[in-house]
Amino acid sequence: MKKQILNFRFGTLCVIVLAAGILRLIPQPQNFGPIGAMALFGGAYFGKKWQAFLIPLAALLISDLVVNFAFYREFVLFHEMAVWVYGAFAINVLIGIALLKKVKTSSVITANIIASLLFFTITNFGVWASPNIMNIYPSNAAGLTACYIAGIPYLWGTLVGNLFYSALLFGIFEYAQKKYPVLAIRTA
Repeated sequence: MKKQILNFRFGTLCVIVLAAGILRLIPQPQNFGPIGAMALFGGAYFGKKWQAFLIPLAALLISDLVVNFAFYREFVLFHEMAVWVYGAFAINVLIGIALLKKVKTSSVITANIIASLLFFTITNFGVWASPNIMNIYPSNAAGLTACYIAGIPYLWGTLVGNLFYSALLFGIFEYAQKKYPVLAIRTA
């Protein structure tokens, strides 16, 4: 019986994360999307660390493939920024694991701010450090500064998107746990 309960919780979490991945197909403002929320949600709720990483990363990869094909008509397994994006995403999962052991509004907001800032810092550094991506920033401190300044509008999209989708994902699951208490049973 306990295994069925745990499978119900795991299945519900997977459906929520995969649904968030599907939401990426809806046209949205730049960097406004569920990516950060998926990572934080996975880190907060999956009972095993490998699940917290694997399920959201799989949803990100699958949705990347679909987005690339649907919008750009090309099959791209890993784009030029993949190392930076997926690395920052994995760090966001760690933030979810570390900061969201007890899910409450203030901790979700704090985790979102930290996750957004780290994602911005890592991915903009990747744009600057990878000459094959953009050759518009010189390889010096002024170039790095210019890259970060140019990325500020994307930071706001990331932060607002993370907050919006976190409210959606965390809100849905918190409501579901109250309606179906069996979902509140955590695995080790």
